[in-house]
Amino acid sequence: MLTVLRPVDEGEKPASRWTSLHQGLKDAIIGRRLMPGTKLPEDELAAIYSVSRTVVRAALQALSHERLVRLEPNRGAFVAHPSKKEALDVFQARALIESEVAAIAAMRAKPEDIALLRQHLEREHEALHAGRDSEAIILSARFHVGLAEIADQSALINIVRDLVSHSSLIITLYWSRRETTCHTHAHNELVDAIEAHRASEASELMKSHLADLLAGLDLSLGDKKPNKLSDILR
Repeated sequence: MLTVLRPVDEGEKPASRWTSLHQGLKDAIIGRRLMPGTKLPEDELAAIYSVSRTVVRAALQALSHERLVRLEPNRGAFVAHPSKKEALDVFQARALIESEVAAIAAMRAKPEDIALLRQHLEREHEALHAGRDSEAIILSARFHVGLAEIADQSALINIVRDLVSHSSLIITLYWSRRETTCHTHAHNELVDAIEAHRASEASELMKSHLADLLAGLDLSLGDKKPNKLSDILR
């Protein structure tokens, strides 16, 4: 069952008081109003959002789990700042592993798997063209994990999930072309190859797709000087 291919946040409701703060910071990071490396002081965020530092701390912890924020002992919270080497390493690992995942998926895919993948591509397309960049990135990530689920290799699923999560942050912070968030045509070509059980073609398409994603990143963006938090978030 391709559990990762359900619609984003379908039927989900805010879980606690820090939801608006969490979402506000997440949108600012994904929208690149908060640049990589920007410090996120608890007291300043509490004043901006009129909440307690306990609420701020909970939101920052959640963003840390999502790899959007880095928590440093005795220094505080910062917008995550993956290095150029880290980005290159992650995408190299993805190319090696996901090309094999795509080939295995092409050999094992059933008609119901293909139907779910195509439904998922429609949601990707809609999110991208509606300008919902955060949702487009999440959906793109879920597509890749979904292919690992079709391959039905538990170890590979976990590895792909971790790599995709890491690279989603890198894409979020450094994309220089909007289409980098979700190459719909590349995903369509992958599904066509998988449906036809063309394992070798699926493998090569995956390598090409990941190379295109990496080429669409501007890894110098983290060098920009951040603005004041109060000017960004209010």
